Amino acid sequence: MRISQRGLYALQALTVLAQHPAGVVKIRDIAARENLPEKFLEAILLDLKRARIVDSLRGAHGGYQLKRSAKKISLGEVIRKIDGPLAPFEDAESLRRRVNGDPKHRALFRVLLDVRNATAKILDHTSLSDLCCSSRN
Repeated sequence: MRISQRGLYALQALTVLAQHPAGVVKIRDIAARENLPEKFLEAILLDLKRARIVDSLRGAHGGYQLKRSAKKISLGEVIRKIDGPLAPFEDAESLRRRVNGDPKHRALFRVLLDVRNATAKILDHTSLSDLCCSSRN
């Protein structure tokens, strides 16, 4: 699994939004706080809106906010929406087929599937809220 720069920026922006649960945050404020390119961030937030992770509000007091509680948004969900499957290559189902369908290389594909499963377990059980709490310590 590889997290792209786009995925990393998405996680950084969402962490900022998670730290402001009661209000909206402007793109320029997120970009300035995290030192991210504003235009690139705008495209990422639009993708996150399409994925129903954030909402946007228009107008002078507009900006972005999380659509759900930060406790209910996992890092795994975000990464999958931005970067695709968590497997080292292909997806989990393809790896399972290789484990079952290629006896000569079964051990190799089993290890790759185990890596994917361990990664998914960590990312799927870590929420944006967890990031905010650990960054305060």
